[in-house]
Amino acid sequence: MQRPEDLNERLCRAIENVRHNSSDFDLNPDTVLPEGRVLKPAAVLVAVTEDARLILTKRSSRLKNHAGQIAFAGGRQDDTDRDLIHTATREAHEEIGLDPAHVRVLGQLPPHETVTSYTVTPIVAMVPQGMRFVPEPGEVAEVFQVPLDHILDPANYFVEGRRWRGQQRYYYTAPYGPYYIWGATARMLRGLAEAWT
Repeated sequence: MQRPEDLNERLCRAIENVRHNSSDFDLNPDTVLPEGRVLKPAAVLVAVTEDARLILTKRSSRLKNHAGQIAFAGGRQDDTDRDLIHTATREAHEEIGLDPAHVRVLGQLPPHETVTSYTVTPIVAMVPQGMRFVPEPGEVAEVFQVPLDHILDPANYFVEGRRWRGQQRYYYTAPYGPYYIWGATARMLRGLAEAWT
């Protein structure tokens, strides 16, 4: 197992090497996006434990949007948030009980545009290992961890497709055990995997 400081250094290098914004439309180049569209700012916390595990959530099946999907803790930027880092850490505290005092931000990845008209900034951070998380039952059904080695291996990503709004839409997946990691979450992680050296 690599030391936390070595992991920290490699993650910082990978963050610097991710050069391009990403989008839910990356694998769908024929999509015509409306001119003048307004994207709502949001942020997610890409939290990595010191023993090299990625923290993810399974969203509640009762939610109106993205029910049951695998996601990072995070959400829309509030007017009272100081910046997008504050958005990500506030949302992680609300959704999984992660104390912002335990979050050491390493940097941020380029923004990701979603089909739901958000521009999501992934905030990459280290957190202590062995932490207990408390899911907010209205939003989060489960908090789980995935080995970073799995997420950072491009060979674990696949392209799949389905019909959406009358068109075939393609997207990345990175399944892990019973967890179907796909869509925006998988796309943002793939960008980090491509930059991992």
